[in-house]
Amino acid sequence: MPGARQIAAVGAIAAVGLFTHAGLPTRTRMTGGAAGVLRVAPPAGPAVPVSRPSAAASRPATASAQETSYHQIVLPDLLVVAPNGLTAAQVSRLRRLRGVRNMITFDGAEITAGGSPVSVIGVDPDTFRSWVPLRTALDQRFWTALGSGKFVAAQPAARKLRLRPGKSYQLVGASSEVLTFGAAARLGLSGVDLLVNQATSRNLGLVHHVAALISAPGAGLASLTAAVRKVLGRGGKIETLRSQQLPVSKVKPGTRPTSYLQLFKASAAEYCPGLSWTVLAAIGQIESADGTNDGPSTAGALGPMQFLPSTWKIWGIDGFGETGTPDVMNPYDAVPSAARLLCADGAANGGQSLDDAIFDYNHADWYVREVLALAAEYAADYR
Repeated sequence: MPGARQIAAVGAIAAVGLFTHAGLPTRTRMTGGAAGVLRVAPPAGPAVPVSRPSAAASRPATASAQETSYHQIVLPDLLVVAPNGLTAAQVSRLRRLRGVRNMITFDGAEITAGGSPVSVIGVDPDTFRSWVPLRTALDQRFWTALGSGKFVAAQPAARKLRLRPGKSYQLVGASSEVLTFGAAARLGLSGVDLLVNQATSRNLGLVHHVAALISAPGAGLASLTAAVRKVLGRGGKIETLRSQQLPVSKVKPGTRPTSYLQLFKASAAEYCPGLSWTVLAAIGQIESADGTNDGPSTAGALGPMQFLPSTWKIWGIDGFGETGTPDVMNPYDAVPSAARLLCADGAANGGQSLDDAIFDYNHADWYVREVLALAAEYAADYR
């Protein structure tokens, strides 16, 4: 068959190059204001109870159809790579593993774009969209470009390759395709440079079902990894995407927190499994000193987790059995809402995804560093 040898060669390269980059360039973040002073204060332990404020409730949460379409982001726990592609039997067995809630497979290989080596994956835009950070899922321009046959890129790759929207580039895999670059966005997957749709994937001869993302939020990471490895066999590769650097708490469902310490732990466990409670504790301390300074800030942010009113309208929820209109001043609503927002932005994935989610919460490099530093202090002092 014409091109069969080229396709095989692309598959062999994929085993070495796909998703195994040492690390893409760190994204350039905006900076905002002078760095705050790091205060290692306890996250309001048992001596400081959570109380419901008497402030008037905010208006009901409303959002446009486009804004709410992709709030249910799927958070991947494992990235699986099979150099020769996953078989139908392997895909079926992976889906049936205990604890697996969602799974998606896609094509991929290492090819060249404009003469430079890149890792490219071929996806169905409609299904893959739920597996990226929320801000990217809501970027309609990005997904329209991908669906129309253009190629799109992760932000670091677009900068490195100096890609310009509207300009054409030659992508060379098993065959050569001249494609227009559509847009760049944050993907939350290190080692992935470019995305193409399924039709382009077939034309380029990418390895079919070369990789999968698995979401199993209730499964233990060690047991899940062992089960996946048994299905893959010796040649498969597994990358952990769930955060392991900061402690993740387990709280009995239905337990009502009575202190901020309990509230942070319960909110992370219930509203963002995999997110460390220490991140919520650090944000709560930095933003309002755990509710002692509820604002409004100079930007108009309110409450213990300092939500802007426009953001609260989309993300504010009733937490822990609360009823009525979500109240930005109520810790029982504000902390779970912050966990939900961070989770949709990929925070539970850890690593760069956690950094990016914190950055999206407050657009400043110093803020990311301060939150993570304080979270590490809490992790050392509280278990």
